[in-house]
Amino acid sequence: MSQDRRNDFDVTNTVQVSDPAAVRDAVRELFVSTYPGVPFDKLWLAFYDFERLFTGRYPGYIGCDTTYHDMQHTLDMTLALARLFAGYDRTMRGDDRLGPERAQMSIITSLFHDCGYIRHAERDRDFHNGAELTLHHVSRSADFLRRYLPDLGLARDAAVSSMIVHFTGYEIDIDTIEMDDPRDATCGHLLGTADLIAQMADRCYLEKCRDRLYKEFVLGGIAIEHSQPGEFTVRYESGKDLLRKTPEFYQLVLRTRLREKFNRAYRYFEVLFDGQNPYVDAVRNNMRHLSKVLKEDDWMLLRRSPPYFLVDEEMGVEMDKLATTQLQQVPPQHGVSPDVVVA
Repeated sequence: MSQDRRNDFDVTNTVQVSDPAAVRDAVRELFVSTYPGVPFDKLWLAFYDFERLFTGRYPGYIGCDTTYHDMQHTLDMTLALARLFAGYDRTMRGDDRLGPERAQMSIITSLFHDCGYIRHAERDRDFHNGAELTLHHVSRSADFLRRYLPDLGLARDAAVSSMIVHFTGYEIDIDTIEMDDPRDATCGHLLGTADLIAQMADRCYLEKCRDRLYKEFVLGGIAIEHSQPGEFTVRYESGKDLLRKTPEFYQLVLRTRLREKFNRAYRYFEVLFDGQNPYVDAVRNNMRHLSKVLKEDDWMLLRRSPPYFLVDEEMGVEMDKLATTQLQQVPPQHGVSPDVVVA
């Protein structure tokens, strides 16, 4: 009998994606087998710095205090990206291959693609939680990469890295991103695909959307937009409302971003899994389960309790308080639930 997939393991249930060392080792195995003889030292250092940044040990930064965009999500995405790169370059030949330098640059970009959520101890003193930076977090990540890559001796990659990271967000219309080399755009497609598909394939994706992402959307001004005094635009009334609207989001993402804009890059997983696609299968399983929850209106079907990966457990409690306080400011007629802990 096969073992049930564990909450903080990848889609194959073989890699603990909450453990930087486990993911680093899995990525290294893919990297050295795809690019024999190419050093892994800069990637090793990037994993080390990533862990320091998210755990509050990187100079000047507080560490991760967002409960959805946490260390596990980034590691899960980075493993997915390394698999996509391996699948792509094992398929292509000659100049069509992306090569080890682009793979290295893209993996580092993946590790720091959400670092814009992490507050700087001095520059971000006016913010109480990283989720408040949601609308600008990708640009902040790009700024970090522009500073960080030269420190790794990879100044040549800073410009491309700070552009392809925008394939993971919505701050810039990706159709307007122009790259000098089409292979760099392909790196962006792989990066954006890994970001979307890894989180939607997470075993606890539905619970995390309801209980964690909604709170980030509240603090980030996405769930309820408060453009000026007395005016509120409510997009998501609660965590449950966010899930009710997730099937529509899934169809839009699948059709527009994954298939069209990212050129069906998810198919390169199949190279590593004998024609199968465990990521796509996991996403579909999540969507089928959500459909059952919504059809039966039985929220008890969502009962998984994924672990938190924060600098301090109290940060999760504080985030709940901040989101609840913000929701309490919305007039009752808008129908939002101020009790986001059980929303």
